[in-house]
Amino acid sequence: MEGEINNFIVVWSTVLACLCYCHFIGNLFPKPNFGRLSGVLPVAGVFFLLPLNLTSSNLGGGTAFLIGWLGSFKLLLFAFGSGPLCSSPPLPLSRFVALACLPIKFQECSERSPEKKSGGKSPVNYLTKLVLLGTLFRVYTYEGVPPKLLMLFYCCHIYFVLDLWLTAVSAAVRAVAGVELEPPFDDPHLATSLQDFWGRRWNLMVTNILRPAVYDPIRAAAARLLPRKWAALPAVVATFLVSGIMHELVFYNIGRVKPTGEVMCFFLIHGVCLAMEIGAKKAINGRFRLPGIVSGPLSLSFVILTSFWLFFPPFLRNKPDVKACTEVLAFIEFVKHKKLVSPSNITCPYL
Repeated sequence: MEGEINNFIVVWSTVLACLCYCHFIGNLFPKPNFGRLSGVLPVAGVFFLLPLNLTSSNLGGGTAFLIGWLGSFKLLLFAFGSGPLCSSPPLPLSRFVALACLPIKFQECSERSPEKKSGGKSPVNYLTKLVLLGTLFRVYTYEGVPPKLLMLFYCCHIYFVLDLWLTAVSAAVRAVAGVELEPPFDDPHLATSLQDFWGRRWNLMVTNILRPAVYDPIRAAAARLLPRKWAALPAVVATFLVSGIMHELVFYNIGRVKPTGEVMCFFLIHGVCLAMEIGAKKAINGRFRLPGIVSGPLSLSFVILTSFWLFFPPFLRNKPDVKACTEVLAFIEFVKHKKLVSPSNITCPYL
């Protein structure tokens, strides 16, 4: 445990040093050119590798998501003169670092809807999710829960954890920096289609990075070969393929189990199905549309059933939930008693 904490400090100290260097490179080369590209690209490559120095599921998985995926992609965009890190005038160092290593996006005044101006979701919304998450931990202690029902609970668990975690990060940044941030989720359970679920409601931090990094350039390239009306379809498939590969990387850092390709197939299937949905909408051109009360449950059912098939099995194969729980309990013991305890000597009462 002590060695892992030391590694975590070293990794994130390296991250901060690299981001200060990239900010300097950006000021040295205000416009994208070979100098900025050659200075920033190696750091993006380092960001892919840094999470491999952490073996715990909590620290390693979180760092892989924030730095190995989002941070590296933001730096790739910055190297080519686009993305959230590019601004005119250049971002101050504090904002540059926060945007690069945290799952946040600053919200412009012109982008704020009346709901967002009023503060977004109420505290009751997040308190309810926190209570439901605690209830799920209690449910996990019971034996005899049907496996399919357990996986449904895991779907809710992932949503609650991600929403609460990303919102907590956003709230901390908002309190310190005094800026408005875009919400990380937009009620994905209310989605009316796959396009609505993946593009407008689920994990918008990832969507905001994949769109300029993968979707836009692939669509521009495809438009040279296909009619512009259909250029979005290969771009959608390519975006989901990249997302699947990056999820495989994050999963590897969580469990350190050799990737099986199942998670990548999950996202590839959704990319193909979403492309088919978009193509059908373009072909029909508004002449027919399923009511949301029908298309919504169908879309969510498809997401849930395919996750049962391809997403959760590789994730749960090495019991990362048990590993993560014991790591948290070991850290709590360290904080309470100032005594290092190996996670292998702790039994998680919830799993």
